Amino acid sequence: MQLRITRNLIAITILPGIFAAPYVSAQPSASTTPPAQQTVSWPTADGTVTLQNFRFGTGESLPELRLHYITLGAPHRNAAGHTDNAILLLHGTGGNAHSLMNPVFSNVLFGPGQPLDITKYFLILPDDIGHGQSSKPSDGLHAHFPAYDYDDMVRSQRMMLDEMKIDHLRLILGTSMGCMQTFVWGETYSGFADALAPFACLPVQIAGRNRMMRYMIIEAIKQDPAWMDGEYKTEPRQGIHNADELSFIMGSSPLQLQKNAPTRQQAEQYIDNSLARADAGNDANDMVFYYNASRNYDPSPNLERITAPVLWINTADDFINPPELGIAEKMVKRMPNARFILLPISDATRGHGTHTVATVWKDYLAEFLRATEPKP
Repeated sequence: MQLRITRNLIAITILPGIFAAPYVSAQPSASTTPPAQQTVSWPTADGTVTLQNFRFGTGESLPELRLHYITLGAPHRNAAGHTDNAILLLHGTGGNAHSLMNPVFSNVLFGPGQPLDITKYFLILPDDIGHGQSSKPSDGLHAHFPAYDYDDMVRSQRMMLDEMKIDHLRLILGTSMGCMQTFVWGETYSGFADALAPFACLPVQIAGRNRMMRYMIIEAIKQDPAWMDGEYKTEPRQGIHNADELSFIMGSSPLQLQKNAPTRQQAEQYIDNSLARADAGNDANDMVFYYNASRNYDPSPNLERITAPVLWINTADDFINPPELGIAEKMVKRMPNARFILLPISDATRGHGTHTVATVWKDYLAEFLRATEPKP
């Protein structure tokens, strides 16, 4: 196994209009909207771990599995020599390590005195298998890349941390796919993290409309004549376009789309622009694999194993995890130290994507970190 680290700066500019009115919770909120046009340069370090002969749950293997990550802050060890300030931040489907560097997340959480203050915590943001600069189908294996799943992803994350000499986590915070991985972490490696914060998911099998949407995305690509069983010479653009249309609907927020596009002409222009950006940035094989990675996810049989404190937050306008299913209220009771919060629709929520808009739930996270602070 090999470990390589380099350093760089990420400069992010906050544009006007990113935030709407602040969310008002049942408790007083200290969250404020950052000033427009503020530029923040975060000191990040890039690292790469190479795992030799990584074996997947399907029985397939890769001679070398490359895992890329970025970090902020510095690790700290307690008197016993264990890391006590490392936080693992897990991105969503199709994202990468930089997804949570989005200013609506990082600028609200990473600064001095904020919940994930990088002068206090060591933040680790990986590119999951199949994403970003980590090993993925588009590197060359195409449709012959191992059919990874969330168990493989979590196991590789644990091996990556071992190579980084991180033997304990203060917190795992995951969004969407990362939310589901957080539940897998909790029951697979009980005791490795002091606390878990899964945002925007359910700890049950991907079924019903959720799986139907994912299946339609995969089939939209595979049914494009240009697909050629994954050995296409040029991207199957129509299949990707149809898949991106479905992805857009999955993550959409009706309230915000009505505000952003109140006329027919604006609505059509909005979707044309959104899909053009999405189409240009996607690879068909990568898409098929990362949507199919959820195929056998189902932590529900073993939720009682999750003994660490859990802060689980969903939103009422989440099309992927709709509250009317009533699943969360049942599942949360099976975890001995879990709290589930359903945020109501407001001018600040953004549907499924609320998991990244930290002003909406920042105060809950701050309270959770205070409550789970290890005793000296």
